[in-house]
Amino acid sequence: MKYTTLPNTNIKVSKICLGTMTFGQQNTEVEAHQQLNYAIEKGINFIDTAEMYSIPGKKETQGSTERFIGSWLKDQKREDLIIATKITGPMEYFNYIRNSLGYSKKVIHDAIERSLKRLQTNYIDLYQLHWPERNMNFFGQRNYNHDANEKWQDNFKEVIETLDSLVKEGKIRHYGVSNESSWGVMRHLTESKYNNLTRCITIQNPYSLLNRTFEINLSEVSMRENVGLLAYSPLAFGMLTGKYLYGKMPEGSRLKLFPAYSRYSNPQAHYSTEKYLELANKLNLTLTELSLAFVNQRPFVTSTIIGATSMEQLQENISSIEITLSKETLKEIDGIQDLMPNPAP
Repeated sequence: MKYTTLPNTNIKVSKICLGTMTFGQQNTEVEAHQQLNYAIEKGINFIDTAEMYSIPGKKETQGSTERFIGSWLKDQKREDLIIATKITGPMEYFNYIRNSLGYSKKVIHDAIERSLKRLQTNYIDLYQLHWPERNMNFFGQRNYNHDANEKWQDNFKEVIETLDSLVKEGKIRHYGVSNESSWGVMRHLTESKYNNLTRCITIQNPYSLLNRTFEINLSEVSMRENVGLLAYSPLAFGMLTGKYLYGKMPEGSRLKLFPAYSRYSNPQAHYSTEKYLELANKLNLTLTELSLAFVNQRPFVTSTIIGATSMEQLQENISSIEITLSKETLKEIDGIQDLMPNPAP
């Protein structure tokens, strides 16, 4: 395994982070523990979850992923592991999680206490805001459309003050954001700087061969301000394994079980995926290896969040850390990107 540090900290994390959103629907508790044990054996010390998981979010399974991790974590050496979780952003569909969603002081305190209880731990290493409260483009939306009538009030300072108080209480060590924009990250950093508050250290956004929109401007923020990307969906919901190409729809796969998750399944994404598969074959790599190795090497990526429903998938995903792509291969990847830029944001 390779390691880096969370930006502006001395916390060492594995370059591959175990994503766990399948725990509770696609994976049982026994299977979840099997994955966790294998990941730790292979040197992974970084685990990511969220209070709304498992995916797709629903009342019956909400919090199951944190509970599965908690039943495993209680028997581990806690100080050797870096646990990240997220508080659910406002979205009417998720009102079953609590009566009021958003990032008010009351809501954040309620969310953190529930996560700590499910995870069976006294502290969370990285606490993340799952998506912004304000109107913006995320979860596959291409464009920002301003809503002059939105109800959101600018409360960046109040949110960070609450997170700062949790750091001082010892309930969280650091905080990060997710599904954010350049404007949002810079507001977080500015409010922290000028009010002497805890600093945002990571951003968890999608990044893959099919979605390199992070590079457009967030990568500059990441590099200049030292905010590390935790890259989620590096395999684009499994599209970049090649298993959905040429009309295939494997039994038990995410898209077979949950067809609404079509973010990476448009014709343009299929076209690009076929081109990347041709390149992988030429290099004697699997498409999975090529896709993950690309993300692992990006200078703004602190850690690549991988997920799997089978041990075979997990083994291949983790082993991608051993692959280094040449400059020539990276140029070929850029050439494919030029043919169909960011087909699945």
